[in-house]
Amino acid sequence: MASMIQPQIPKLTTTNYGNWSIQMKLLLWSQDIWDLVESGYTEPDAAAEAGLSNDQKSILKETRKRDKKALFLIIQGVDESTFEKISEAKTSKQAWEILQKSFQGVEKVKKVRLQVLYGEFENLNIKSSENIGEFVTRLKMVTNEMKRNGDSLDDVRVMEKLLRLLIRKFDYVVTSIEESKDLSKISIDELVGSLQAHEQRMNQYDDASHLEKALQSKVSIGDSSGSSGSIRGRGGFRGGYRGGRGPRRQSFNRG
Repeated sequence: MASMIQPQIPKLTTTNYGNWSIQMKLLLWSQDIWDLVESGYTEPDAAAEAGLSNDQKSILKETRKRDKKALFLIIQGVDESTFEKISEAKTSKQAWEILQKSFQGVEKVKKVRLQVLYGEFENLNIKSSENIGEFVTRLKMVTNEMKRNGDSLDDVRVMEKLLRLLIRKFDYVVTSIEESKDLSKISIDELVGSLQAHEQRMNQYDDASHLEKALQSKVSIGDSSGSSGSIRGRGGFRGGYRGGRGPRRQSFNRG
């Protein structure tokens, strides 16, 4: 019998709550226990539990087991100082909500964070050393964080931002995209794919141009070095000088 592969648990830090929560949700979902973290369950008191049927007691026992598994995985994803915040939590839902409030903040804190992110979004610029993929990664990091903090930023606004920032060599393709495509009907991935295809063609053109220039330079150097002796020997002819005695004069017969 094959041994079960233990899932790798993401680690929560002071700066990665957004990404950590996404990864933990996927992990808990893959273990079929996210529903308990999200919605919780009703824990009956002793008297109510005593009145349950055997089937109901069996279901309750299984639910408790699944919830404790979820709570264990959450605890495994935090460090010692963060554990102190959730050590008293009785259910996975309680622990999750404590972490959410601690790291994501209450509404007022979220609004302040959003203002900072708005500034980052507006000030984003593509660097001369960046390709399209690298810039889009930075752009998505900011926009995803904005969405996690409650902003309803739509993809069209993100695509418009991307098109505005592209450097001059993309002017033609940007104009073409704006004229031929309705941004509300395409995805960011489709737009980025079109831009990357154009970028690749431009890079190939630049590489070919540089290679051609290099080859021309080689040929020129080769011609110069290979015929330098003959050039000196025929210096009077080529330069209009002959034997160092000054310019050669041509005589014309006057009619």
